[in-house]
Amino acid sequence: MRTGSIKRKTEETDIDVSVNLDGTGTYQVETGIGFLDHMIEQFSRHSLIDVTCRVKGDLHVDQHHTTEDSAIALGQAISQALGDKKGIARYGHTYSPMDEALSRVALDISGRPVLVWKAAFTQPRLGEMDTEMFEHWFQSISQAAGITLHIESLYGSNNHHIIEGIYKGFARAMRQAVAIDPRKADAVPSTKGILGG
Repeated sequence: MRTGSIKRKTEETDIDVSVNLDGTGTYQVETGIGFLDHMIEQFSRHSLIDVTCRVKGDLHVDQHHTTEDSAIALGQAISQALGDKKGIARYGHTYSPMDEALSRVALDISGRPVLVWKAAFTQPRLGEMDTEMFEHWFQSISQAAGITLHIESLYGSNNHHIIEGIYKGFARAMRQAVAIDPRKADAVPSTKGILGG
């Protein structure tokens, strides 16, 4: 089993995250931000990556530290679980429809983190979560996990549908990318022999 576990404690957050890349999509998520819980749960369910994510953050200040640090810890746990990345498919992509909204996600577990984000929202909050924090969450997980990540909302009018489609698309693309290709299970999927740098 490819697993990772991160404990991260700062003056702003206290986080415990664990993942199992070969799981069934079970989750226990408690960030203190209901909508963020819902999105991380969607990620787990649709990627089939088991996720435990418990965060105690300084929500009396705002949501920034909790949102950012949850993504950093989750990305670090995924990176740890991937290890030397031997045998992974490496790439993943999907179109993700959510009712009237359609998103496109493409990613490469390259070790070279980049986020290209083309999505916008017409309201400042969903539930109690600031919509400006979605891009930051994906930026943080991309950096921590070493993922080249392209996210685009192609169209849609309902803000909830737009972001939920993006999280589900990210999950499905990750499911493809972390899968082991039995034809190359002993090799890093790069002509360089390493991923990153």
